[in-house]
Order: sequence, then C-alpha cells, then structure tokens
Amino acid sequence: MTNNTSQQFHSQPQAGRIGKNYVDGVNHFFPSAIIDEEWQTENQVTITVKMTSLVEVMKWLYYDQGGWLTVTFGNDERSLNGHFAVYHALSMEGEVKSWVTVKVLVDANSQEFISITPTIPAAVWGEREIRDMYGLRPVGLPDERRLILPDDWPENLHPLRKDAMDYRQRPQPTTETETYQFDNQLGNDSNRIVPVGPLHITSDEPGHFRLFVDGEDIVDADYRMFYVHRGMEKLAETRMGYHEVAQLTDRVCGICGFTHSVGYSNTIENALSVDVPFRAKMIRTVLLEVERLHSHLLNIGLSSHFVGFDSGFMQFFRVREKTMELAELLTGARKTYGMNLIGGVRRDFLKQQRVQGIAMVKEVRQKFSELVDVLLSTPNIGSRTEGVGILTKQVARDFSPVGPLIRASGFNRDVRIVHGQSLESYGSVPIDIQVMENGDVFSRVMVRVREVFESLNVIEYGLDHLPPGAILTEGFDYKPNKFALGFTEAPRGENVHWSMTGDNQKLFRWRCRAATYANWPTLRYMLRGNTVADAPLIIGSLDPCYSCTDRVTIVDTKKKRSKTVPYKAIEQYSIDRKNSPFKL
Repeated sequence: MTNNTSQQFHSQPQAGRIGKNYVDGVNHFFPSAIIDEEWQTENQVTITVKMTSLVEVMKWLYYDQGGWLTVTFGNDERSLNGHFAVYHALSMEGEVKSWVTVKVLVDANSQEFISITPTIPAAVWGEREIRDMYGLRPVGLPDERRLILPDDWPENLHPLRKDAMDYRQRPQPTTETETYQFDNQLGNDSNRIVPVGPLHITSDEPGHFRLFVDGEDIVDADYRMFYVHRGMEKLAETRMGYHEVAQLTDRVCGICGFTHSVGYSNTIENALSVDVPFRAKMIRTVLLEVERLHSHLLNIGLSSHFVGFDSGFMQFFRVREKTMELAELLTGARKTYGMNLIGGVRRDFLKQQRVQGIAMVKEVRQKFSELVDVLLSTPNIGSRTEGVGILTKQVARDFSPVGPLIRASGFNRDVRIVHGQSLESYGSVPIDIQVMENGDVFSRVMVRVREVFESLNVIEYGLDHLPPGAILTEGFDYKPNKFALGFTEAPRGENVHWSMTGDNQKLFRWRCRAATYANWPTLRYMLRGNTVADAPLIIGSLDPCYSCTDRVTIVDTKKKRSKTVPYKAIEQYSIDRKNSPFKL
C-alpha cells in the first residue's frame, strides 16, 4: 500500500448516495480494484473487488476511514454467477456514516480466497466459519481450526452449500474423541489447565473453556463454542417463507429475540425498498428499549451476585420483573413478542396501554435509581470490578466488538446513534451514547446502568409521542436476488442480518450475526493477567447468553493434582476468595 492511502479521502457528496466518498476513495487509491458497484439503500453499497486488491482495500476502509467489521460471511452463488462469494460488511463510522460491504468472487474450482485476518483480526471467526460451512479455504488464515462443525463431522460435507445436504440430514460420526487443539499462546507446559465445559453458565451456548494458569493467575485462555449450533440459516433458506423467518428470528435468543426479528425484517425491507410507517417504527423502537431494560437489569443483578452482593441481585431482579410486566402490557407476552411483519408490526399500542406503560416507566426509574445508589456504595463493587478484565483500546479496535463492551473501552459505537437516521425512529427520540474509558468490568457495569436510564427515557417518549397512521405496509412484491443489511442495537450490542431474496418465495441466503459472536474473540485478552476467581465475573461482563453446567475440573500441573467441583463452588470462589474450594 502506498503511503498516501492513510489520508482521509474527500469527495463531493452525491444525492441519494451517502458513503459514495468511500467508493470514490477506493477508485482513487486502488484504480481498477472495483469490478462492480451496487447500492441497496441510500447509505448501503456493495462493491465487488478483485481478489488481489482485497486486503489493501479492506485495510484502507477499516483503519484509515473509520470502518468496523460487522460480519464476514460466505454465499454459494454458483447458480447465479458461477462462483462462491465472500462478503465483508463494514460499518463506516468516520466523517460520513454509512455501510460498505466488500465482496469477492471465489473460483468454484480452486475454492480459495485471500484471508484478511492477518491484517484485520476481527475477520477470524467469519473466515473460519466460511471454511467450515462452505469448504472454501482462506489462504493465509492463521487459525485453521474448525469453528462451527464438531470434531466428528465428515471432512467434505459443508452444510450451507446449495448442493450439500438436506436440512434434516445428520451424518454419521467419524470419531468418538475430541480432536480440537486448544491454543496456549503465552504460556508453556508449566501452566495448565482449568477446563470449564463444554457446558458452562457464562457462554452464549455450551462452550469449552481452557484457562491456562500458573497457580491462581491466568496466563492465557482459549475456548470453543457452537456445541448446540441449531442450523437456523439452513432451515430458513430451505423450509420457510419470509414471514415465517421473522417468527424464527424472534427465537434466536431468549433475551433479545425482538431485536433479531427487527434486524431480519429490516434486511427485506431495505432490499425491496419497503417504506415502513413511522408509527410502526416508533412501536419497534419502544419494544427494542423494553428488551434492553430487562436484559441490562439481569446483567447488573448477576454482576452483583458474582461479587457477593446477593441482596442486590435479588433487588435488581425484583425491579426487572416490573419491566417484564411492561413487555406483557404492550405485547401480550413477557418474551417472544411475535410482533414483527415485513413492512411493520402486527399490533398497535392502545391509549390505555400507553398510559399504564408511562406510569410503569416512572415507577421503574424511581426504584432503579434507589438501587443504583445502594450498588455504588457497596465496597465489593469497586474492589472486585475496578481494573479487572480490561479490554484495551487496541484490542477493541482490531476485533470490532460491540455494545457495552466496546463503549466501556472508550469508543462511541452504538448504531442507535451512528446510524440512527436509518434505524427505526431513533433519529427522532432523545438518546445519548454512554461511554466509559477504563475498559474494565466496572466500566461495563456502569455503561449498562446509564443505558437503563436512557432506555426509560426513550420508552416514555415513544409512548407519549406515538405518531398517528398505519402500522403495516402491504401490497409489495418479492423480487428475487435482492439483498441488503439490517441492523439493531441489541442489549449486548449490534446485531447484524444480511438477506438475499430467492425466486421461490424463500430466502436464497440469510446471515444472522448476534452481538455475542462479535464479542467472544476478545475474551482471552480480558482474561489474561487476572485470577481464576475473576473469570466468572469477566465472562459475565460480556453479558453472554447463559446455560448451566454441573461441574468443572481444575488442573494444576505444578502440583500434579486435580479436583472436580460443582458449579456452585466456582460461583462461590468468585464471591469469596478466602474460602476457595479449589485448594488442591
């Protein structure tokens, strides 16, 4: 790359083309790199570039122009253009806020593409997933271990290829032993192992953690996820219609399913240029913030529990119950609302619901304020969370994490603000971004505390200023091979969806990227240098989805001893180090 590519490129704005300056910059600094340019919305563009230019174009957009890698995914487009395709979607958050997706075509015979992970570490999970699900080989990828597929999966069976397998197929296991190699980058044979999992309370799904320790100190960490991969994308592409997928996305997560449903609906609405009524957008906005309320209150309560403040845990859950009642008041369900349709929502907010909802918001605000004062005056909170599990700015910049995790490390990243003009009605509601600088567990807790107040303000404003009009747009046509991004700011951070329509009233491709997927790769950097007692607190501060396990095994090779203990014991170890159950 030439030296002048590090400079900001300025071009004249073009009507209806927000982000055109980034395309012009690529054309200026990398002549002939762009093969094709296609706009999905006024602020979304997909550029197809030559494989030989991919790394330099991505580096310029990512590091020099304020881009953040939101999702890397593959697509089997052999029936459309004779190639596979790899997409890198970037949220451009420099002077101009927009979305730029960089696409490369992959030869169907060689099935190789150039890895960008050595330059942009944030792509590592996406490229590993493409290798698993499509069999495409990322040349230069530093980590070639499987990500999605289990150890006993056949070598040459790749589920998301169009000609690979039926969604009901379950291949025969090829091995009965785990062959996954855990990576201890900083340690050696003298410091291992704390195996946790494959089932564990602190993972978005069952995961296998390995903490490489020297006594009590964590030298390094590695982990494997996707033990209960549900195949939702394959199911959606082969079995479901467009509105059925909206109901499926509501079940991606038990906490933030509505945000996924909005994100998916947005992909189709953006791809087909469906104009959603403003009243429906405001209803979606209110419910997105209701989800944020009960999710943040859950995590703040769990953070209290992990430091031994169990009375705080119970009190925060008492207030959380009121937010669940608010959800039930507005939607008829405490969770899994089933509200979204492509083009709007199913049900309206009636006047009495709005009046009662505003009263409940005021009650939650008062009770939560009182609890926060108690929380911050509790000595355990500061002593156990300040300076623990730090996510440095450089690691955050390299890996593109999202949500309270990155905002606690000093970055103003929140799609409700950055892309608020194209996200439901966020451009017209009062909301401020909440940022902390220290990057530790305490900062992440405080970001969530402040965001609870912001969510209460947005909900109250939305219920009190619900605009008149329709709640659903109907009568549009589904055109094949149209695609676009959809995005929402879930409680854990930015959820990103990408959909391409098919010609049989089904999706050709759907990529769902949850916030936790973007945050997991940074975890090992936050665990390093802390103690085993800090691990549950650090993992919990990501706010991953929880599942439970019965026991874990602690191994200290220096003492040549091991001990199996119940999960409650590791919880207690985090709460009270003096009564450690792990003395071997």
